[in-house]
Amino acid sequence: MVRREFYVVVERDEDGYYVGEVPHLRGCYAQGRTMDELLANIQEVIRLCLEDQPEAIDELPEFVGVQKVILA
Repeated sequence: MVRREFYVVVERDEDGYYVGEVPHLRGCYAQGRTMDELLANIQEVIRLCLEDQPEAIDELPEFVGVQKVILA
């Protein structure tokens, strides 16, 4: 398998679970009690999403970043 890199946006939910989403793959998200569990789970979900969406690998845009916006 070719090595590929994906960006994962990680947040914590109200129950303390880590929730990760790959913004560039439709429906690609997972959760875990620990960061290690989340990362293992998201790797599996990425593989499944790529099987379901093989065209997505050719359409991966360049990741720009995450910006915090504060409303006054």
